[in-house]
Amino acid sequence: MRAKIKASRRAMEMDYAIREVTVPAAAAAKAGKKLYNLNIGDPNKWDFETPEYFKNTLREAVDLTDNGYGDSQGNLNLREAIVQREYEKHGARIASDDVYITAGLSECINVLMATLLEPGDEVLVPGPGYPSYAQYANFYEGRIVPYRQIEEEDWRPDIDMMRERITDRTRALVVINPNNPTGAVYGEKDLRAIGDLAAEYGIPLVSDEIYDKIVFDGDFFSLSRLPDDVPRIIMNGFSKVNLMPGWREGYCYFMDEHGIMDEIREGMMKQFRVRICPNVPCQEAARASLQGPQDYIFDMKHKLKEREDFSYKRLNEIPGISTEHARGALYMFPRVDLGGVWSSDKEFVFDLIREEGVVLVHGSGFCNEFGHGHFRTILLPPLETLETAYDLLERFMRKRLA
Repeated sequence: MRAKIKASRRAMEMDYAIREVTVPAAAAAKAGKKLYNLNIGDPNKWDFETPEYFKNTLREAVDLTDNGYGDSQGNLNLREAIVQREYEKHGARIASDDVYITAGLSECINVLMATLLEPGDEVLVPGPGYPSYAQYANFYEGRIVPYRQIEEEDWRPDIDMMRERITDRTRALVVINPNNPTGAVYGEKDLRAIGDLAAEYGIPLVSDEIYDKIVFDGDFFSLSRLPDDVPRIIMNGFSKVNLMPGWREGYCYFMDEHGIMDEIREGMMKQFRVRICPNVPCQEAARASLQGPQDYIFDMKHKLKEREDFSYKRLNEIPGISTEHARGALYMFPRVDLGGVWSSDKEFVFDLIREEGVVLVHGSGFCNEFGHGHFRTILLPPLETLETAYDLLERFMRKRLA
């Protein structure tokens, strides 16, 4: 018998917690358990619908546009629409040549990490934070260095810890705001302090702002508003605010007045040429989503805020569970008292799936150091679904902690 061909160590070590929980969930469903899937931030799986004019534009684009290859950097008309959007929303002064279109924000993260990192290089990321940054950094043999978000202070970033954890191998400082998984929205004072820190050490900022229009109270401060001496890569996409997650459209743009990231831009562009181009018809729909009516966003935020209010109240009523408010995005990150019953938050989550069919994501999947003892839930389901799921969670906790 021939020996089995082995996969690379890099590939086998990848571990995306948000979808890892679908394995025990599938087993529970096969055993007849009704599932309450609170693990994936997909608005379209619930009562949020892609606006009809986005769909119509996509249908028309297939008939009216050239369905051949597009520009490797992204179609010019979409890049120009992004320039206008970023100026109107955040006051960002960029040109279309500064913008790069990607297959969702995930491709942007992948390409950026591949360009930034040599083996042993480090990237500062929020802990807890979206796991793709860690997975891609590890894949390219870099090292993720988390900085704490302070739970008791609305998950604000610990800037003193950022400073302490910068080394001569630090290649970038990542900010995810509004934050996935905590739902935090960082204040202007903290963000300017992060900018000062990056300028002091000459470290580029990578700002993930995909939830920038999903803020429940107050204003959102984009890192595009920082002074020109701070080199930045601002990342965004169309999956969340624009309700088109399956169409895989994202983008990033550079703000680098002194050109210190010129080689990073070229390194990323070399990879974009290799992947040929982003989806051409979907770029037309993405452009329309920026230039057409935006009233659907108001309705979406109203629903999410109502569900956040309910989740905050209900989760804090459950024995062994406590949570801070989510201020934006689609998520909440409660703490769970493992009480000597579970050895880890992952074991807690897997037990809950098997016994009650409620699918959450273990907090350690977002950061081993600062996510342990938590879980991520979503704010997307209707109130009646959340109520049923959290009633089952309460029954589970009362039974196991008795």
